Amino acid sequence: MLRLALAQANATVGDLEGNAALVLELSRQASAAGASLVAFPEMFLTGYPMEDLALRESFIDASKAAVVRLNEALVAAGLADLTVVVGYLDRDDDVTDVLGKPRHHPRNAVAVLRNGRVLGRYFKHHLPNYGVFDEFRYFVPGSKPCQFDVDGVSVAIAICEDLWQDGGPVQWARESGADVLVVVNGSPYERNKDDVRLALAQRRAAEAGCVLAYVNLVGGQDELVFDGDSLVVTSEGQLLARAAQFVDELLVVDVSPPTVGSVATRLSDEAEVYTALTVGLRDYVRKNGFTDVVFGLSGGIDSALTAALAVDALGAQHVHGVSMPSAYSSQHSRDDAADLAARTGLQLRTVEIEPMVAAFQEQLKLSGLAEENLQARVRGITLMGISNSEGQLVLATGNKSELSVGYSTMYGDAVGAYAPLKDVPKTMVWALSRWRNEVAQQRGQTAPIPSNSITKPPSAELRPGQLDTDSLPDYHLLDDILDDYVERDASAADLVAGGFEPALVERILRLTDVAEFKRRQYPPGPKISLRAFGRDRRLPMTNAWRERPGPHE
Repeated sequence: MLRLALAQANATVGDLEGNAALVLELSRQASAAGASLVAFPEMFLTGYPMEDLALRESFIDASKAAVVRLNEALVAAGLADLTVVVGYLDRDDDVTDVLGKPRHHPRNAVAVLRNGRVLGRYFKHHLPNYGVFDEFRYFVPGSKPCQFDVDGVSVAIAICEDLWQDGGPVQWARESGADVLVVVNGSPYERNKDDVRLALAQRRAAEAGCVLAYVNLVGGQDELVFDGDSLVVTSEGQLLARAAQFVDELLVVDVSPPTVGSVATRLSDEAEVYTALTVGLRDYVRKNGFTDVVFGLSGGIDSALTAALAVDALGAQHVHGVSMPSAYSSQHSRDDAADLAARTGLQLRTVEIEPMVAAFQEQLKLSGLAEENLQARVRGITLMGISNSEGQLVLATGNKSELSVGYSTMYGDAVGAYAPLKDVPKTMVWALSRWRNEVAQQRGQTAPIPSNSITKPPSAELRPGQLDTDSLPDYHLLDDILDDYVERDASAADLVAGGFEPALVERILRLTDVAEFKRRQYPPGPKISLRAFGRDRRLPMTNAWRERPGPHE
């Protein structure tokens, strides 16, 4: 019999000692649960993705040394008999640097540890180079299988993309007659990926002709969020066990003979997205050494949802909202900000910006859009001043719809170190806000977001009677166009053929194209969609190409 433990856990990039300590502790727990084999996610010792750290010789050497120390620590802890599969950064020592290959020839590697020895090493065979991935820049692909025995059971290894591509490790496992294929992963979250993941695992298990055990990272790393969702399936497609989403968990299951274990309930679509945003925010703040956040609390829906996320991620005592009314701020917006603070328990202060705006105006004599933007920039200066003085991390509260069309003020509402709603369209902001309130009511708790913040027409309140619809179409229409253009690369002609009015298509696409320079300067935020701004979508800032509904001459 082989009892396997999948250590779905949260690593921190660069924290070799901390990650190794976590491996040791979870190995103790796995052994105590009767497991003979424990597997950790992709590059767990180093954290993932490490980007250009992979090209530093000093970091490669430190990673390799961490494997040696971990091996010694496992023996010292009385865990010599436990087989530990752990991801780390290695390299080819016998190959000289050549043009066209990553410097020092780094390897995305797995070490198999037992009895104080390295039983085997495996190097990732298929390197992804699409979406958020750029692994041809960082790693040299492996070309050999890795297989070993545990309690008379033959175990093969694969790493993440090896599962998504045909051939290689899955085929090798079948050809060698492996009983179990262990796949270690750093697979980032995006909406509905868990459905695709299970189907993929079932298909590959059938191709390999054996049990497939999939262990994934959990937690946030810059703009990526890892959702865990570790699972075990048989070659017939039966789901033996599945871990919860977005939480640390040691999933223990008997794989030889296969025995059904615990299967966690899946989250709803809204719960999944909301949790991803919360985890991304929490880990960005804490892994970067902060405890508290501060942001502008206007009474509008974006800042309201940001507040709810921050309170859920960090606790109300660590969340600081700043109401910054100007001459054009409505009383209901001030009231809504105060209402949200009372509902959630976050810290709220008021800073009247009109005297500061007047001081600038006395010198600059601005008008029109420049005057409107001045108010936003005074708010940005205020937040950054508070942050510098008190040590809180500033959150930008803008959403993906606004970011798409450049509906934000550089050095104003766009200031901050992190943007929780960066990949969340405006229509989804409303949906998540309603969902969060419904959950609170179902639990007998106070709904965190005032209903008025959800129902009132959105406005930047930078001039009398201003509404977002003065500058933009209805957000449901805007998001429909942007979903096709940003997420699916539809052309202007495609959009018009799909029923959108030509003049509107040309206007929205132009706004999106010319706002690239703004997006480059916007803070990072958690990826939840198929195509997030940043790693996923990279367009030149200087770009004369414009999509037009008709044929290009």
